Amino acid sequence: MATRLITVGHGTLAQEEFVDLLHAGGIESLVDVRTAPGSRRHPHFRRQAMEEWVPAAGVAYRWEPRLGGLRKPSPDSPNVALRHSGFRAYADHMRAPEFPAALDEVLTEAAARPTTVMCAESVWWRCHRRLIADFASLVRGADVRHLMHDGRLSEHHPTEGVRRDGDHLVYDIGETGTLLT
Repeated sequence: MATRLITVGHGTLAQEEFVDLLHAGGIESLVDVRTAPGSRRHPHFRRQAMEEWVPAAGVAYRWEPRLGGLRKPSPDSPNVALRHSGFRAYADHMRAPEFPAALDEVLTEAAARPTTVMCAESVWWRCHRRLIADFASLVRGADVRHLMHDGRLSEHHPTEGVRRDGDHLVYDIGETGTLLT
């Protein structure tokens, strides 16, 4: 049976709503994959605050900066099917040794207890969690689901234009420059 990994975005949820969502999803461990884990609009989602209230709600919490977004694109990126430079930069980052090492740690944790990777964006298809999910499912064989704000667990479908290249992913199939705008 494949290891299940869940992704979630906190969006604009109140702290209590987010805790209820985690509990409804059966989450026991939360891995924060935001590069800059803070929020001016929603201070309860600042890392320092979450380090207190998430464990108090019965869910383990840790920040994993090696999986954070907001990367710089490579001028010779092979990920030409990703139009948005932020997604292309993250896909480039996924080739760095720190990325699979960090994700493998998360997947080991997910094999032991229900684990989610969290970012700020509510919907997974507009977030780097999409690319994390692609790698986890296509390269590591994980069963990836996305915890939606209505409580549904949505099955992950790999990004159009992705292919596996050994232990890496490349986003270069099909018409270039049209994916993840």
